[in-house]
Formats: sequence, structure tokens, C-alpha cells
Amino acid sequence: MSAEIKELSPKQVWGYFYELTQIPRPTGHVEAVSRHIVAFGKQLGLETLQDKVGNVLIRKPATPGMEDRKTVTLQAHLDMVPQKNSSVSHNFLTDPIDAWIDGDWVKARETTLGADNGIGASLAMAVLADNSLKHGPVEALFTVDEEEGMVGAFGLKPGFLKGDILLNCDSEKEGELFVGCAGGADMNISFQFKEDTYIPEGDVAVRLHLSGLKGGHSGVDIHLGRANANKLMFRFLKEAVCDYGARLSSIEGGNLRNAIPREAVAIVTIPGDNVEALWELVSDYQEMYQEEFAGIEENIRFTAEMTDLPATLIPEEIQDDLINAIEGCQNGVITMLHDFPGTVESSSNLAIVKSSNELIEVKLLVRSSSESRKEALCSSLESIFALAGAKVEETNGYNGWQPNIHSPILDLMKQTYFDLFGKEAAVKVMHAGLECGIIQGAYPEMDMISIGPDLEHPHSPDERVSIQSVAHTWELIKHVLERI
Repeated sequence: MSAEIKELSPKQVWGYFYELTQIPRPTGHVEAVSRHIVAFGKQLGLETLQDKVGNVLIRKPATPGMEDRKTVTLQAHLDMVPQKNSSVSHNFLTDPIDAWIDGDWVKARETTLGADNGIGASLAMAVLADNSLKHGPVEALFTVDEEEGMVGAFGLKPGFLKGDILLNCDSEKEGELFVGCAGGADMNISFQFKEDTYIPEGDVAVRLHLSGLKGGHSGVDIHLGRANANKLMFRFLKEAVCDYGARLSSIEGGNLRNAIPREAVAIVTIPGDNVEALWELVSDYQEMYQEEFAGIEENIRFTAEMTDLPATLIPEEIQDDLINAIEGCQNGVITMLHDFPGTVESSSNLAIVKSSNELIEVKLLVRSSSESRKEALCSSLESIFALAGAKVEETNGYNGWQPNIHSPILDLMKQTYFDLFGKEAAVKVMHAGLECGIIQGAYPEMDMISIGPDLEHPHSPDERVSIQSVAHTWELIKHVLERI
């Protein structure tokens, strides 16, 4: 059914988006979509370049008579976040995305849609292909592997771009003009241990499964107060260990650094005499979580079932240190911005906790629009896990994009939006990371702004994009290009 989206308006934008849904392109696997974009540019007869990291740049000459205008760089990233519900079978390396229309929304069937940032890329492709548009010199930059480490943006070299103005198409609220974003850093934590092979006679094994959470983008959705599966699971484990004699054998919660974890699974052993009491405890915790997150999470499900006895356990000291560290770990919104009310300044996402082969890995993504706040939060998290005996590394740090409220492109965009739609556009700073801050490092004189259509719940299977807002964003881009 996904082909039906090709008939939506504007047809050129949705047609290109459909093409992208048919090309598997999770982060780290963008070779096929990069080839597609290169072929697209060459088919149009436009100058098409690719740099060493894989970024694709396509240049389109100005409309005759507009050659003296400033050069505009349209920018979007090609990769997408691969997330699916456990109830569906989908291989993001081989299977196309099955998109469908639900009223004003385009969604995918229990997987991420890839509108983040496939819609941005499609808007740029439509500009390159539409010869009825009037504009000065235009180039479109398609970056690679943004979602994990912003590889394409970091690999961008001075001199590759010619643009005076960067129009980033990766924000997610139509009618909002973004002029700044948070920086970030990854916290990579590891516990190494020798497996414990002693399991007391009479102990049985139980599989605990926490599911049904909404998850979402750890920047865009962090202020919504959604449950973090890792935090909820370890909150339960602390009581199960302390009061019911549970021992942890394995844990797996979350799978992407920039997504709020939706599921967690733990295998524990427990004295057989305590099984019935554990069933009751699981039921009590499910009820408690449902009450605590009423109005935020509608489908929290916490279950326990008997399973095969594992061969090994995590040593008791490591288990206890891990539980205490996770319990004490700051997660969610930490500070808010004073100058932009309602905007998160700093946050932490306890993204992944996973055990395997005598190793437990914990991954957090810290975000902040303040460099000093980011450093302080990373230091605080390092202290918590260092006290628990873990190895802690901070990697992939990047600065935020500093707002310029006197930006000429901001003034033009505000006026154009008002002329088109009869209302003021809001000027915002985004808590999620955008490539603008990194690109700004290589091109400090470039005037920048970020726009996009209404896109809800990116990085989760609930991702959806508004059809009407895509049309509005297309109109805004067309008229702004003509006025620059």
C-alpha cells in the first residue's frame, strides 16, 4: 500500500519520499541510498560530487537573471533510525518501509517511517528537479550517518560547500523556525567480570519482560516524561534482589543511543519458594507503573514467565553495583532554558544496558545547549559509575549550534511565513542535535536556519508526518528561495 503516498500533494516531494522508503538505509548502511542520490543528480545533468565520508553534493545553477543572488545550501541526512515493535518481522537491511495514509498523517506499519530525515531529503530533491522554481544558485547537501555520531557533518571539509545560507530541513514542527540546538556526548560504560557458575539447589529461572512503552526521540520527546524501560526494570530488580533473593543472569534494555528505551528483558534466578511472591510483585509493579505514568503511557506491560535455568550468573557484587548505579543515574530532563521558556537545556538518556560474554555495557546520551552544563552532567554520570567500579569513556562530543537572533535568513523566513499563512512563526532552539552546529564549525560565516514539517515521535514505531505541513513547508521553501 505504500505506493499510495506518491499521489499526495506536492507530488514531486512525496514521489521522492516513496523512492527513499523503498531503499533500506539504517545508519551505517547508506551505500545504496547514496548511490541513488548520486544517480539522481547525474540524471538531472547537474554537478554531482561525493566527498571521502560519503556526503553527496548536487549543484543547480541559478534561474537566468538571478545569478548574482546568494547561494543557498539545502541540507538533509540520508540515514534513518531502525526501530520496530517486537510483534512484527522486519529487516531494516533488506526490507522497504511500508508507509500508509491515516487522515492527515503518513505512518509506517509498526516500524519507524524514516521521515526523519527522508522528508527533508525529498524536499531538497524536489527543488533540484523542479525547473519552474525561481532562485539564485542552489546546492543540496545530503549527509550520511547523522543518527549515530553525525559522521557526515564531522567529515565535511571547508571549501566543499559554496553556500552563503544553510537551510537545514531536519526540524520537526511546521511554523517553528529553529536557530539553535543542543550539543551532545556519549557516555560509554562497561563492567567486566568473571561469570558465577554456582546456582543454589532449588533455584528456578524467570524471564522478566517490560514492554509497551512509547519510547521516542531522546531529544525531541525527552520533555514528555515518558517511561524509560531501563530505569523501570532496575527499579524492580533492586527490590527483587533485596527482598526475594533474586540473582541477575542477563539484562538487555534499549538498542539505540538516541532513542528512549521501550523494552527491557532480564533473566533472574530465584528460590523456588519465592516464585509466587515474585509473580505478585511483578503484578504490583505493573499496576504501579501504569498509575505513575497515567496519561503518558497507555500500554505498559510487565510480565514474568518460567524459563530454562541459565548456566551462569552475574557475580553478586557486580550485580549490586550495577543496580545501584542505574538506580542513581540521572535520566530525563535535567535543566531548562531561561531565555526560551519550555525548552530543555540539558538532559540524559539511559539508552542501553546489555550484558554478554562477561561484559555489561551501559550507554547514555547527554545533551545540552550549554557546553559547561554538558560537561558537568557528564562528570556527574562518570562519578556515579566510577564509584560502582565501572570503566567510563566519553566519546562523540559535539558543540551545540549557537543562536543568532539577528540572522538575515531568520528575518526573511519570518516575513515569508507570515505572508503565506497569515500568522507569526515561532523562533525556537531545539534540544535535539542538528548538524548545523558541526557545519558551523567548518563554515563559521554561513547564515543558518532549520525548518521542517510536523513530524511526531521520530525514533519510534509511532513516527508520523503531517501531509498538510509537508505542503506548507514546500511552499515556504519555494517562496524563500525566490526572495533570497
